[in-house]
Amino acid sequence: MTKFTIAILSTVAAFTSVTANAQVRTEKNISLSLAAEIAASAVDACTAKGYNVTATVVDRVGGVRAVMRADNAGPHTIDASRAKAYTSASSKTPTSVILESVQKTPAAQFLPMIEGYLVVAGGVPIKSGNDVIGAVGVGGAPGGHLDEQCIAVALDKVKDKLQ
Repeated sequence: MTKFTIAILSTVAAFTSVTANAQVRTEKNISLSLAAEIAASAVDACTAKGYNVTATVVDRVGGVRAVMRADNAGPHTIDASRAKAYTSASSKTPTSVILESVQKTPAAQFLPMIEGYLVVAGGVPIKSGNDVIGAVGVGGAPGGHLDEQCIAVALDKVKDKLQ
């Protein structure tokens, strides 16, 4: 082989290697153990205030990772908590912020029509640095703002594990 041919083959090999590596992404996601800990902590926080809730934690794409339901939580709280978590994960936004946007912005009025979305307070993204790695939804307290208070307690308990 000539030096020219070797140079061209080396360039093609290097380019192919860079292109192949560019096709693979590494993304952070929530583990099962952390999801279970967050769900249990959210239920415990609400139970301490007398609220019978369900907490659902989903991964970064909205897949269910953990569900905890208090002993006296209503059956509707299971679907509500999952939908809140899904909505928050898919939008990377707390559902209370989405609700406010829907109420104030005419262009956002159709967001509740997205299949699977539940536009009520009680869903919060879970972040590791700037990356959303999941979300938690709580349903069953007498107000979405109270659901979010329980989520805040749960996320505060695991904040060191989210670094």
